[in-house]
Amino acid sequence: MAITLASPALTAPRLTEAQARAFAQRQEAAWNARDLDGYFALFTKDAVFIDQTRDIKHGGMIPYGTSTLPQARAQATKFLAGATSTERGRIDKVEIARDGTSARLVGREVTTIQSKGRTRKACADTEQTLVLVGGQIRSKGQTDTITRCR
Repeated sequence: MAITLASPALTAPRLTEAQARAFAQRQEAAWNARDLDGYFALFTKDAVFIDQTRDIKHGGMIPYGTSTLPQARAQATKFLAGATSTERGRIDKVEIARDGTSARLVGREVTTIQSKGRTRKACADTEQTLVLVGGQIRSKGQTDTITRCR
């Protein structure tokens, strides 16, 4: 009769809060460096990007843009051709799934945009789900809900 003992080498990798926060910092650094190859490599191939705003009157959300990974990359390329953008994010909550293979990040970001001699700020609440893919952390996409800047 053979007995198999679980060892650390045989257990599946698990996401930690520190890893999830570090991942978000890598995303921000790649975006701010205008490294679109590096930035978009951090997403799964089926990632979805959603831009929305709150419907104050009816209490829901109004989506005004949904993009696939290739669409988001094309939009970012076009946007950065005529503007500079610096993001500063803050993660408010990290929820690790019970099995440790995914995490939900909730936070907010302030984006400073310079275009045509003007500077403006855009603020959003953000949410994304991270997953382990081949031992690497990747994002399934991001939902940005436009808010008033505080």
